[in-house]
Amino acid sequence: MAPWFETVTHLGREADTVQRRCHGVIETASGEFERVGLRPWPKLPSLGGVFLLGKLHHRWTAGDRCRLYYDQPRRHPNYLAVKYISSDRETSYQTFRRALETLDEIARIKKTDALLCELATWRISREMMTRWGWEPHPVSRWRRHYIRRFYGEYPPRPSWLVEHLEG
Repeated sequence: MAPWFETVTHLGREADTVQRRCHGVIETASGEFERVGLRPWPKLPSLGGVFLLGKLHHRWTAGDRCRLYYDQPRRHPNYLAVKYISSDRETSYQTFRRALETLDEIARIKKTDALLCELATWRISREMMTRWGWEPHPVSRWRRHYIRRFYGEYPPRPSWLVEHLEG
């Protein structure tokens, strides 16, 4: 029987573990990939947690760290949903981008067709999402859903990831 919680530190050697598990959290710090924590259940964010606890965490936790929670819905195994992203107050853009690039690699490992997310913050603009390869889906006045489609054609791996996979 597999353990409930597992930690993956090398995406190349432990790809089969990542492929098998449906729920996880990508952790990056100081501009570097640290680990993927695999969980037995998905992250269940709430509006209170996002708007109240999230702001308090961001305000009071110093450091350059980002956690990206993802979920592979059982009814839609060809998709990954970004459930929640948590960052510390001093999180750099590079640390945030490493988390997104790691998510792309997990999508490649799982042979995912698309990534889905809903933005709860207005600090991330539509133009930023477009620049990162996301498009609105479906267009709505009040909710901001985005999709990043792959369908077998994944973006090129960044150089840090190629080095990580080979090492």
